[in-house]
Amino acid sequence: MELSSLRPGAARVAELEQRVSDLESDLTELRRHQLRLAELVDVVQELLIPVASRDEKAVHEAIERFQGSL
Repeated sequence: MELSSLRPGAARVAELEQRVSDLESDLTELRRHQLRLAELVDVVQELLIPVASRDEKAVHEAIERFQGSL
C-alpha cells in the first residue's frame, strides 16, 4: 500500500503522480526526437554545401555517415 492511499484525496494524488510520470516519459521522447532532428539538420547542411560546390567526395562521405547513424 502506498502512503498516498492513506491520505485524504489519495485517488487525486495517485492520478497526479501518474500524469507527472506520463509527462516525464513524453518529455524524454520529445528530447530524443529533437536530437534526431538536429542530427538530420546537420546532415542536410553537410550535403548542401558540398553539392553547391560540386564536391562529390564530400557528398558521398556525408551520406555514408548518415546511413551509419541509422
